[in-house]
Amino acid sequence: MKKVMLYEHGGSLNHGCEALVRTISAISKEKTGAEVTLCSYAPKEDHACKMQEAVDSIVQNDQVLRRFSPAWFVYQFDKRITHSQALQDKFLTEKTCLRLAKDCDVSIAVGGDNYCYNKGQQFWPTDRALKKQGSKLLLWGCSIEPRDLDTAFTRQLDCFDIICARESITADALTKAGLGEKVRLIPDPAFTLETIERPLPEGFQPDNTVGINVSPMIISNEEQGGATMKNYVTLIEHILKETDLAVALIPHVVWDYNDDREPLNRLYEQFRDSGRVVLIPDGDCRELKGYISRLRCFVGARTHSTIAAYSSCVPTLVVGYSVKAKGIAKDLFGSYEGYTLPVQNLKQPDDLKNAFLWLMQREDEIRKHLTEIMPAYAARAKEAGDALAELMDR
Repeated sequence: MKKVMLYEHGGSLNHGCEALVRTISAISKEKTGAEVTLCSYAPKEDHACKMQEAVDSIVQNDQVLRRFSPAWFVYQFDKRITHSQALQDKFLTEKTCLRLAKDCDVSIAVGGDNYCYNKGQQFWPTDRALKKQGSKLLLWGCSIEPRDLDTAFTRQLDCFDIICARESITADALTKAGLGEKVRLIPDPAFTLETIERPLPEGFQPDNTVGINVSPMIISNEEQGGATMKNYVTLIEHILKETDLAVALIPHVVWDYNDDREPLNRLYEQFRDSGRVVLIPDGDCRELKGYISRLRCFVGARTHSTIAAYSSCVPTLVVGYSVKAKGIAKDLFGSYEGYTLPVQNLKQPDDLKNAFLWLMQREDEIRKHLTEIMPAYAARAKEAGDALAELMDR
């Protein structure tokens, strides 16, 4: 039987990471019949989200780059002072990945955002070691900032035999950087994620509720202190005063150090007495998609919360801060203008409300468009499985 290893998985309490692993595993099995091993930084999180139902085995990664861990201190020291490849390779190579890869036909780096921030430099030593060991490497579902593609980063990405970029801005930038022969433009695998519908909480009006997701990540990227929360407050005030819509506050990442429930709880406490604002409890990515799929429209910050909405044909406004939001919207609609709102552009308290009004003026048109294109678009996401099969046969 063919075998693959998934690595660079941060843990399933980031439900975007969970969605990637679930769908990559499902597509891999469907296209190649492979046995899937997940090398995870947080197996307890994965078991809590029932990931053992999606993969064949879950193994604890030996190198956890958590804040204030020994590896984290080495990484911070090297990043700021030494810039030594030898130091990186000695202390940051994930030896469990190397061991597992020896028994696998292909090693799959779970892409997502891993190479989108700081070029993913914490993963470079492991990628290099896997390549040196002779492993076949596939980077699946990635976004990369074009401005980051300097000589060193491009050389590092050349470790991969195939790179599946999830949106065209990344694919075009990688091609321009000289990696075109390795690049495949294939939608994020999470567009194929199944939906599980749990009972709706009291106050959630099916098809007449606005879903809202806000994250500490976008707040940390705002240029004007407090602008994000002021804009979300103004938006909810408008919805409650000027429409009959309900509001559902939906988390998508619940890590202790990066928990959507923190800003969402603040919004809930401010508006709970209205009787029209509900706070959705945490669940696995399929259950959260089940809530999102029954919305009338969605305003989301986390990429995979918005993918859950897009793939359910829910009109969506993305409050983003990087290439991934623009690239995915551009590929779906032909332009990202209006469909994305960079958090850096939140200057006035009603900026988000105005972007929401633009979306609602076009909601029927957007829903119709998504309904028409989504079956074929989601089907294309499975083409990465064909790339995996091709790499296995090389």
